Amino acid sequence: MSLTLENITFDCADAAALADFWARLLERPVDPEASTGFATVGRTAGTSPILMFIQVPDKNPGKNVVHLDLHATALREQIERAVALGAKHVADFEEYGGRWATLADPEGNLFDIAES
Repeated sequence: MSLTLENITFDCADAAALADFWARLLERPVDPEASTGFATVGRTAGTSPILMFIQVPDKNPGKNVVHLDLHATALREQIERAVALGAKHVADFEEYGGRWATLADPEGNLFDIAES
């Protein structure tokens, strides 16, 4: 029996708002019936993995240890687009033969956009 990746889950304060940010960034719709307590992106479309957002009373403090890596052919354009949607541009990196930027979503979850 093998494992499959089904969900990437975000603990958050407002599930619908954070799902909306990620849906707009990835150009995928938020699934119907999103609420401040629970929301998904990709479930009704059958896309995988599903992004799941769950309201929690307390998030873990400090840096998250799992993050999404996104790839773009126009790095600067996608950084600017993410910032316009509500992300914070944290830093730029050029290491290991690659270039990428680290950003934080509206609730502080880190993600990277790399140039491909």
